[in-house]
Amino acid sequence: MSQRTQRPDRPAGRSRLLAGALAALVAGAVLVGGAGSAAAVPVNPSDEDITGAQTAQDAAAAEVGRLAGLVAAAEAQLEQAQVQAEAAGAAYLAAEEVSLQAQAAAARAAAELRAATDAVTAAQRQIAEFSRDSYMNGSTLSAEMALLDADGPAELVQTAAMLDYVADHQLDVLDVLEIAQVQQANADSTARALRDEAAAAEQAAGDAKAAADGQLAAQQNAVAEVAAQKASLDQQLQAAQVRLLELQGARNAYEAWLAQKRAEEEAAARAAAEAQAADQASDAAAGSGYARPARGTTSSCYGARWGVTHLGVDIAAPIGTPVRAATNGVVQRAGAATGFGLAVYIRGDDGAITVYGHVNEYYVQAGDRVSAGETIGEVGNRGQSTGPHLHFEVHPSGSLYSGAVDPVPWMAARGITIRGC
Repeated sequence: MSQRTQRPDRPAGRSRLLAGALAALVAGAVLVGGAGSAAAVPVNPSDEDITGAQTAQDAAAAEVGRLAGLVAAAEAQLEQAQVQAEAAGAAYLAAEEVSLQAQAAAARAAAELRAATDAVTAAQRQIAEFSRDSYMNGSTLSAEMALLDADGPAELVQTAAMLDYVADHQLDVLDVLEIAQVQQANADSTARALRDEAAAAEQAAGDAKAAADGQLAAQQNAVAEVAAQKASLDQQLQAAQVRLLELQGARNAYEAWLAQKRAEEEAAARAAAEAQAADQASDAAAGSGYARPARGTTSSCYGARWGVTHLGVDIAAPIGTPVRAATNGVVQRAGAATGFGLAVYIRGDDGAITVYGHVNEYYVQAGDRVSAGETIGEVGNRGQSTGPHLHFEVHPSGSLYSGAVDPVPWMAARGITIRGC
């Protein structure tokens, strides 16, 4: 017994046992509750982010509403401009028609004036010729002598008519013709004035039409501009809505993750409580000669693995977690072991060999007698190990290196529960 100076006394062993149990419970809680959720924590948008996105959406919506009102007003003004442009076009066509009619009337009056002028000119010429002939033939030429002077029947008839005409009208013929000429001139002047007025009206109507068309084009441009601004703001509003939905969705996802995490933690706490109760039951069963070899989470069970047979059960726990003797017995070997780094082998009073591999430190030596539940070392990560754990084997045949069986049902038959397999 003097060789076991490295093993702590019972109170120290109990303290380390409680510390290891707490660490194992924490590790179990992490593995149960954190394996699926802690690896990918969703982003939780802040209240300021969501409020800012809501404010941006509301501002964009208000601006879109304002521009929608501007678009409606511009479209109403555009409709008014279209009606005014149509009216101006119709007025221009009417003025053009009146102008053409006035031009035609002026042309007719000018033609009539030219005809009247020609008639007056012809009459004046005939009278002038008659008067000249009368003067050349002498002032005493009588009507009878003028008729006798005719060269033939035709000229006789014409001369007679002229004499008769002159006799009846020579006093006022020129006045009548002059009055007619004046009337025709007045008619022509009136027609020309009407034509000029119609042309001026046509010009004014054309100017009004051009102004109305310009106003219509300007209003069309105004509608297009405000509609383009609204379209741009519609896109901004859509982007703001999408952003708000993204943040709200992220917040919902985070809250769902929190709820799941709480549920997992509660489940882990219940499992830890159950494990503690089971461990306490195992500790109580230690009085029958058997005890749980370590507290932790089962990470690998007995059986085929990657083409070979895993001959024990792995109990994951932090380095330093106490390793306890599973049976009453005598230490057969303690120290370096191929694959395990360090290992302890105990032959139980029932003849079975229990193996404790990958220990970080051992507190016993070959020949030491141990009791079930007594601390014989601590969990480590030595040898061919991928993480801190205790590799525990049972060889009921009593062979140190062969004859391994599944330790879980073997221990369960003796009142010790190893969960996870």
